[in-house]
Amino acid sequence: MANSYFPTWRRAHAQAPGQVIAPDEVLPAPQTVVLGLQHVVAMFGSTVLAPLLMGFDPNVAILMSGIGTLLFFVLVGGRVPSYLGSSFAFIGLVIAVTGYAGKGLNGNIGVALGGIIACGVAYTVIGLIVMVSGTRWIEKLMPPVVTGAVVAVIGLNLAPIAVRSVSATHFDAWMAVLTILCVGGVAVLARGMAQRLLILLGLLLAYVLYAVLTNGAGLGKPIDFSGVAAAAWFGLPAFAAPVFQPAAMALIAPVAIILVAENLGHIKAVSAMTGQNLDPYLGRAFVGDGLATIVSASAGGTGVTTYAENIGVMAVTRVYSSLVFVAAAVFAIVLGFSPKFGALILTIPNAVLGGVSIVVFGLIAVAGARIWVQNQVDFSNNRNLIVAAVTLVLGAGDFTLHIGGFALGGIGTATFGAILLHLLLRPRN
Repeated sequence: MANSYFPTWRRAHAQAPGQVIAPDEVLPAPQTVVLGLQHVVAMFGSTVLAPLLMGFDPNVAILMSGIGTLLFFVLVGGRVPSYLGSSFAFIGLVIAVTGYAGKGLNGNIGVALGGIIACGVAYTVIGLIVMVSGTRWIEKLMPPVVTGAVVAVIGLNLAPIAVRSVSATHFDAWMAVLTILCVGGVAVLARGMAQRLLILLGLLLAYVLYAVLTNGAGLGKPIDFSGVAAAAWFGLPAFAAPVFQPAAMALIAPVAIILVAENLGHIKAVSAMTGQNLDPYLGRAFVGDGLATIVSASAGGTGVTTYAENIGVMAVTRVYSSLVFVAAAVFAIVLGFSPKFGALILTIPNAVLGGVSIVVFGLIAVAGARIWVQNQVDFSNNRNLIVAAVTLVLGAGDFTLHIGGFALGGIGTATFGAILLHLLLRPRN
């Protein structure tokens, strides 16, 4: 596998329960396609939500996530299973530099795009340094106790978004509970391929149940399909051009550090789950992520990162075949050119989407804890205990620091806090 740029994918045979499908293995084409579709569905909760929160066109975001994923796949030689989606780390800063009011498309999005490109350039440079100098300095800054905490914090920080989205009415809250039960029921009771599609099937079951209870029984806000009927099947999304303002670029560029931590945590998590050492591809993964961010923002898309939700999906399905993400990327590109798809996605009720998000964000948090377990992090060591404890609370509580005109949100303070605490609390022997 290591002697060629791309691996020679081995065909996976019939699996025993719990068997892992490695990154260099391939399932039959129908399963690969359907699993790719599940990853696309799994990323809707954030790759659709994050652009909406910042005023991006969701079709552009989906399209560029697919293109970015293919670019990443090529640059890592198909050896790191990952989907690139919109990073929540950009939301606060994009809103700050554009003055976005929170409704419709962001009329000042070009300024944010220039800053996101600057972030992508910084991220790419870090990746090139890692490719030349190796990963030791990254690992010294971010050992397992730090990366595990940062991965867990991403899930915990996103949790309030999911909970708020289902708290508008009592019906929404109970519908979210039913959605969780649908996903959990598929995960526990289903067998074979159906169990691997727990997110997709759980969402579909909950969607049908919601339609029966609202459109049928009139218990809540019904699903409105008029927008789907009016939308065209194919059409260009609303591309946008970047505007390069030094102040906005200086404000957004440091997000690269957070993306490094996200990507490092992703690779460490996948390495732990697959039993394969993916560290040699860390520099290439950073470069792939950075270039994908540059390409995305150049066309009006969001900054992207190795997608956290897909860690959760892989953790449950135990399928890490990198070719699944090629299928997912192709789906995303096709869907990005479909206004009807965008309209259909908007019909997914917040209660259902929020319920699925609660499950997936929880799986992300657990993936962080898995890094600790796999690396046997010693929590009898007070240094590790303080680093993990403070990081989790900073991120979960969305602790924000203001430095001049720069606001560092929860994921940022947690990431930098974990790194700095680990360095500052070294034994002075």
